[in-house]
Amino acid sequence: MSQNLEKTYNPKEIEPKLYDKWCEKKYFHAEVDRSRKPFTTVMPPPNITGKLHMGHALDNTLQDILIRYKRMQGYNALWIPGTDHAAISTEVKVTNQLKEEGIDKKELGREKFLERTWQWKEEYAGTIEAQLKKLGVSCDWDRERFTMDEGCSKAVEEVFISLYEKGYIYKGSRIINWCPVCKTSLSDAEVEHEEQEGHFWHIKYPIVGTDDYLEIATTRPETMLGDTAIAVHPDDERYKDLVGKKCLLPLTDREIPIVADYYVDKEFGTGAVKITPAHDPNDFEVGKRHNLPEINIMNDDATINEQYGGKYAGMDRYEARKAMVKDLEEQGYLVKVEPHSHNVGTHDRCHTTVEPLIKQQWFVKMDELAKPAIEAVKNGDLKFVPERFDKIYLHWLENIRDWCISRQIWWGHRIPAYYCDECGEVVVSRGMPEKCPKCGCTHFTQDEDTLDTWFSSALWPFSTLGWPEKTEDLDYFYPTDVLVTGYDIIFFWVIRMVFSGYAHTGKCPFHTVFIHGLVRDSQGRKMSKSLGNGIDPLEIIDQYGADALRMTLVTGNAPGNDMRFYNERVEASRNFANKVWNASRFILMNMEGKEITEPDLLKLLPADRWILSKCNKLIREVTENMDKFELGIALQKVYDFIWDEFCDWYIEFVKQRMYNAKEEPESAGMALWTLREVLKNALKLLHPFMPFVTEEIYSKLIPQEESLMMSDWPQYKEEWEFPQAENVVEHLKLLASGVRNIRAEMNVPAGRKIKIYVVSQDQELLTGFQMLKDAVQRLTNASEFIAQQDKSGIAEDAISVVVPDATAYLPLEDMIDFDQEIERLTKEEARLTKEIARSNGMLGNEKFVSKAPAAKVQEEREKLEKYEQMMAQVKDRLASLKEKISR
Repeated sequence: MSQNLEKTYNPKEIEPKLYDKWCEKKYFHAEVDRSRKPFTTVMPPPNITGKLHMGHALDNTLQDILIRYKRMQGYNALWIPGTDHAAISTEVKVTNQLKEEGIDKKELGREKFLERTWQWKEEYAGTIEAQLKKLGVSCDWDRERFTMDEGCSKAVEEVFISLYEKGYIYKGSRIINWCPVCKTSLSDAEVEHEEQEGHFWHIKYPIVGTDDYLEIATTRPETMLGDTAIAVHPDDERYKDLVGKKCLLPLTDREIPIVADYYVDKEFGTGAVKITPAHDPNDFEVGKRHNLPEINIMNDDATINEQYGGKYAGMDRYEARKAMVKDLEEQGYLVKVEPHSHNVGTHDRCHTTVEPLIKQQWFVKMDELAKPAIEAVKNGDLKFVPERFDKIYLHWLENIRDWCISRQIWWGHRIPAYYCDECGEVVVSRGMPEKCPKCGCTHFTQDEDTLDTWFSSALWPFSTLGWPEKTEDLDYFYPTDVLVTGYDIIFFWVIRMVFSGYAHTGKCPFHTVFIHGLVRDSQGRKMSKSLGNGIDPLEIIDQYGADALRMTLVTGNAPGNDMRFYNERVEASRNFANKVWNASRFILMNMEGKEITEPDLLKLLPADRWILSKCNKLIREVTENMDKFELGIALQKVYDFIWDEFCDWYIEFVKQRMYNAKEEPESAGMALWTLREVLKNALKLLHPFMPFVTEEIYSKLIPQEESLMMSDWPQYKEEWEFPQAENVVEHLKLLASGVRNIRAEMNVPAGRKIKIYVVSQDQELLTGFQMLKDAVQRLTNASEFIAQQDKSGIAEDAISVVVPDATAYLPLEDMIDFDQEIERLTKEEARLTKEIARSNGMLGNEKFVSKAPAAKVQEEREKLEKYEQMMAQVKDRLASLKEKISR
């Protein structure tokens, strides 16, 4: 027995109630079940510093759609949620919090600082979880993980030690990206490049023993204090004789050699470049080839150091730049200054310009580790949706540098390396070593550095399932299936998960990476704090409901493409939810107290067979779209079907049958069964996208089932294919739409009834039309609907509506009021008589014709011609109407 819905849909009341029920019933939870096939995905772990933004909302909505779809298909679906410790971001947040309390981080000390940071984690980690629940995500909260929980920390330690023992992790001095504000190293993936306006300073480097000089152009004159050579191309005829000689380094008393190296582009600039091995990654490689000294001129805060700074020591890098340029000019070394726009690396967290510096750090050798990750895409084991992201992924991996994994911060996984206090021997081990293998000393100091955040999140697909232990979960649920993520973290995360998966489990961690774009504002701009154009998903949910937000994020969304967010679209999504609610309410009200049984499908009326057939096709197409990750297309098809085919046509077709249920119970019963079946399947197809409104309606429509989210995904049925019924109804829809358009064009009053004749040689169409005539009459406000094979009895002046294989005729006398039309045309005739007289008067005036501009005269002639044509038409029409009245 069905139950009625409330008059209006209230998401604020229904959504939390349903979510609590789902969690209480453990519908999201998955356990190992060898009788079922698993489907696993892991949530990209949001930072504990963050709150839900539109990017999170989109990413998690797409994941939720997939997991709900797979769950309904019968998979043992597991979606693992969790949060990331976000090392640098969290450290900055806690440090700032301490500053506000007047506490200095260094004075507090490492242990106390970490205590405060764990307090921060406990306070804020739950924030985003609560926000995700409002969105309706169906992840397994019983399995929630944190990148620094005990299991993940054990996995991180195991990976570090394993890679170190295999020779993939080493400590060495290389050029790294250094953030002078956060005072830590960064990986290449954490550096954003942005276009900045700068300059080229052209500087003279005197050639020792001559009066000549080399002209060098640089964008960073302050780094010249660290120059250790000038390089030219070996084949550059201009400089062949200079190779091996020396230049005087301006502003210093040092002499530096001129070397030949193929790194130099002899066509660019002067063809001679300064080499600063400690402050540029390319110069670093040149320096290695020529055994050049490496001179680091900067302190960690980007001030010039005492050792090499001279008079500039202690100055900020930009302050030193100004002072040095002034001195170069005064001493005659500055040739010219040119404006120059170039890409500058900035820290993606604090947006400070990054300084390339040579420092001792821990690195991961990437050459060998990258190979299986490259091969995975080339052999098809790993696929990107859309495919174009293959190239970006491969380009990055094929040009990858060794990964700098050490960070000079306290929050994070501390590097498990210990230094002998006596001899300095490095021991990498699980816990503090008991004695030094080299000298026997028993006192050690642990490395102060922590690991890059991405080192731990690279293990996420398998560390969350119990690795390095050989757990049953890992054996059953791993490898995972699909990773959903934005294109902005392919390098940060996806690549590292893939090579880590191969290195530590021997398997690719997932077979598909489903890439989505960014959510931009209505003007197409990236949402940011600086622009103040961010939109809070929670505010949207509060105003319109989670279903409306989810639908807006997915509608028109193609894989890999950015989307624009408009509030008007959210309103349209809410209106759709209300449309589904109201249609369902109508159906449930008519079902109340009635026994509904499945009829003989062949006895169904054409409209019933048509909607079943359309629904059947929808099931097949939407399933295909979902399997191809075309979620936006799938949703649009469901939307179009429910709004247009089901609500605007089918429900209108059967309303009269509902009203006549007592007189024609069999017809009403067939209609009710069809309404229920189609609505049931439509709700299932819509459920992954709009879980709340569909669940609430389904619980009333099919009360014997426990939950829509646990029901079966609809299946295509051969017996629901009715091409003939589709043919009839689609023709009728075209006819009805054509009649409505004619009524609108001719301003026929809404209350005026008209007669409709339909002529067709197709007997199947005629029979179908006749069976649906009551519905068509109501849809077109017709007094009669007559289907026949010829034009007999149809007036010559009837207006026609032509569709394939049939023509509808609308008698003119039904369309207009003759007396009113004659009155209107008579007034038009009088108006045109005046206009023609005026125009003739002007054109008969010799002064006007001879003195007015030719264009003006021509314009008046064209007006006269138009008026005369209109007059002829009006007179013909008047004569025809008067003749009809006189008959």
